[in-house]
Amino acid sequence: MNKKAVILIIFLLVLPQVTEAQCAMCRAVLESEENTSAAEGINDGIVYLMAIPYVLIATLFYFIYKKMKA
Repeated sequence: MNKKAVILIIFLLVLPQVTEAQCAMCRAVLESEENTSAAEGINDGIVYLMAIPYVLIATLFYFIYKKMKA
């Protein structure tokens, strides 16, 4: 194995732990606040992050369909 592969494997092993920590921090902040605008903003962000891949895939399939039909 070369040096880049070892660094990549270590990074991928550490990444889920960092992600879980951020998720717990967001939950703690949202539960402690009385203001619901922050929670609504987080929920809107999640919806946008969820929708973007579907839009990109749909666009890709549209262009493939159009090219196959022509």
